[in-house]
Amino acid sequence: MTSLPHDPFDLFARWFEEASASEPNDANAMSLATADADGRPSVRIVLLKDVDPRGFTFYTNTLSRKGRELAANPQAHLNFHWKSLRRQVRIDGAVEPVTPAEADAYFAVRPRASQIGAWASFQSEPLDDRATLEARVGEFTAKYEGGDVPRPPHWSGYRVVPARMEFWVDRRDRLHERTIYDCGSSGWTRSMQYP
Repeated sequence: MTSLPHDPFDLFARWFEEASASEPNDANAMSLATADADGRPSVRIVLLKDVDPRGFTFYTNTLSRKGRELAANPQAHLNFHWKSLRRQVRIDGAVEPVTPAEADAYFAVRPRASQIGAWASFQSEPLDDRATLEARVGEFTAKYEGGDVPRPPHWSGYRVVPARMEFWVDRRDRLHERTIYDCGSSGWTRSMQYP
């Protein structure tokens, strides 16, 4: 354990770089677990779009199920599983919204079709027919033809501010390695757990 960095973001950066080189698809894919006000959990895959010492950022429709759950209960758990490396990283902490400027900057570099989709989709709401969605895509494509697509007011980002990060390595006979980083008032502490 002495060879591990004291800052978990340094270890995450190293592992993420290795995963980006080895995973066949979407090394930035992560499970996002949220819970509603009554504690009922929900999990789905989202894409990590930024990581820095403040936390782990993803973007979505704020009116979606995950957005509603984060409004009611601003805590989340993330899990990265990199099968090719036999590693995973678990992160839990409070969730905060990104600034409007951050959301605008990221939205501006999204593919145009994804920008249109952010306007066309009532994410997590019932859809009567695929043709309805395609018609809405056509409507917003025409509306913004020849100009920039502005960020919808209901589309933004969230940052998971980690209180705890676990780095897991698969080992023989299920004697896995689990390194835990906990963030306290004096910074990060590191420990190990039985598998």
